[in-house]
Amino acid sequence: MKAVLTTLGSLVLIVVAALALAWLSFVRMPKRTFRGTPPPLTPPQLALRDALRGDVMRLAATERNVVLTREYDAAAKYIAESLAGYGVSRQEFDVEGYRCANIEAELRGATKPHEIVVIGAHYDSVDGAPGADDNASGVAALLALAKTFAHERPARTLRFVAFANEEPPYFQSEHMGSYVYARRARERGEKIMAMISLESIGYFRNEEGSQQYPSGVGWLYPSRGNFIAFVSNLGSRVLLRRACATFRRHATVPSEGGALPDALPGVGWSDQWSFWQHGYDAIMVTDTAIFRNPNYHTPHDTPETLDYDRLARVTDGMVAVVRDLCTP
Repeated sequence: MKAVLTTLGSLVLIVVAALALAWLSFVRMPKRTFRGTPPPLTPPQLALRDALRGDVMRLAATERNVVLTREYDAAAKYIAESLAGYGVSRQEFDVEGYRCANIEAELRGATKPHEIVVIGAHYDSVDGAPGADDNASGVAALLALAKTFAHERPARTLRFVAFANEEPPYFQSEHMGSYVYARRARERGEKIMAMISLESIGYFRNEEGSQQYPSGVGWLYPSRGNFIAFVSNLGSRVLLRRACATFRRHATVPSEGGALPDALPGVGWSDQWSFWQHGYDAIMVTDTAIFRNPNYHTPHDTPETLDYDRLARVTDGMVAVVRDLCTP
């Protein structure tokens, strides 16, 4: 009996050790998240905040999707014009008789041009919603990042891509703009080292209980929706940990992270999913959308509901992340 108990005790210790190791590898992120009262925004951050607000207001003035094709085309044109002078191209494809387009700006790498970092955000909104947070906030950050790096010469090639058709009815289908993009990249043998999906990054709450989670993981994370989240599948955990650590070294907004099974609700709910399907490492940066924002996929997802100070802090922190990932 004593031997049986000893064996059981050893098994329990092994299981506990395995769970602890998994927690360290997949949930506990490197470095410490920002805590306390953030410093006032600097003059460059104030200018960034105003630019972000202007882009969100312009994009979220109306819905933009294949139901409202004129508005969809206008959004694509606005994005392309905002990136003018940065080597803009259109990747066009047909979906049910409508000509959709991914909008891309590329900055060729100085020493490792064959190694590519993709920063992406979808610019369509779901039918019935103007999509300020989902995902004008992500596109605004994309445009700001592109302008920041326009005059730099990173080692790796850097691409900023506004994707079409992330929302239903094309969600997680071959008609997603990001799926078309990732598939063509794989067909061409492109070496995409990292992809970051900027997905709903402008809504924050300080109240206790304002943050929800998929079943089974809530006990691991804060109950206040005042942070930005870094999310990946299990296979992209190395990229996730690197990005989150870099963000924490530079950002003045709290952050959380987790490399989780992609079957868990929310983990694959954006354009990073498309890159996983084609064997690329990819992560999502998000305010967690439906798990925090009551306006998600409703007519109430409007520009005045966003926190532009914190959106600016997130975007500013992402500058350091992108710069780091462009360094081999």
